[in-house]
Amino acid sequence: MRNDYSRDDSNVTTKLTYLLIGGGIGAVIALLFAPKSGQELREDIADVTRKGIEKSKETAAQLQERAGEYYEVGRERANELYQTAQEKAGELGDKAKSAAARTANPFTAAVEAGKEAYVAEKRRNESKAITEGRPSYPVEKENN
Repeated sequence: MRNDYSRDDSNVTTKLTYLLIGGGIGAVIALLFAPKSGQELREDIADVTRKGIEKSKETAAQLQERAGEYYEVGRERANELYQTAQEKAGELGDKAKSAAARTANPFTAAVEAGKEAYVAEKRRNESKAITEGRPSYPVEKENN
């Protein structure tokens, strides 16, 4: 599959370049064939050149100012997003900790209840064995 978009862009760029070059050549020829004296023509060229330079400097200053504004806006937005991300991460961490604690508590409670039941049953068996006079542990019978 060919990339027709890049070819179209370069074609437009090429045409625009030729247009600008042709316009520049036409302006120079128009100045050379103007019905003015050499001195007036040089003054006109100098004036147009000065005006072009001034306009370029003004445009550069405006672009620099805009770039600074865009940089500040971008930096502030990045800081806001960073702060929001930190807050969300903290909230998610807290939620994860509380979920883990809720999940762990039933298991812990079940284990503790099992231990308590075992201890209670063991005590009951030992006290029963003491009152009946038999050991609470299994005794093996000897075969003679």
